[in-house]
This record gives sequence, structure tokens and C-alpha cells, in this order.
Amino acid sequence: LLHMGKEYPKGYEYFRNKAKSIFLKNKDVTDETEIEKLLHRGQFVLKELETLYMLRKYRTLKKRYNPDE
Repeated sequence: LLHMGKEYPKGYEYFRNKAKSIFLKNKDVTDETEIEKLLHRGQFVLKELETLYMLRKYRTLKKRYNPDE
């Protein structure tokens, strides 16, 4: 997750601090179903970040090869 934060628009430090606060907020969760929900939520966030980075790269390439659009 932190590797994905290196390209975060607000910067790596912001991303790291935000992720750390979220992990610390959920440190006392012991229910298995709740832990599973949190893990699925984390996977969702990771996929969303990946998708946003791909979209940003696509838009950059599109601008470079089609500057008039």
C-alpha cells in the first residue's frame, strides 16, 4: 500500500500519515468478520489507486500524442 502512495497527488508523506492513522484507528478490532471487511476495503482502495494511476498515465500519453485535443 505504501508503494502505491509514492505517486499520490498530495505527496508520499500525506499518504503515509493518512494510512498510519487508519491502521491505528482499527488496531483494536478483534472480530473476524470485521477484520475480513476491513481487508476487503483495503483491497478495494488499492485497486482504486491503481486505476487512478493508470488513468493519469493514459491521459498524459494522450496529451503528448494528441496535443490539439
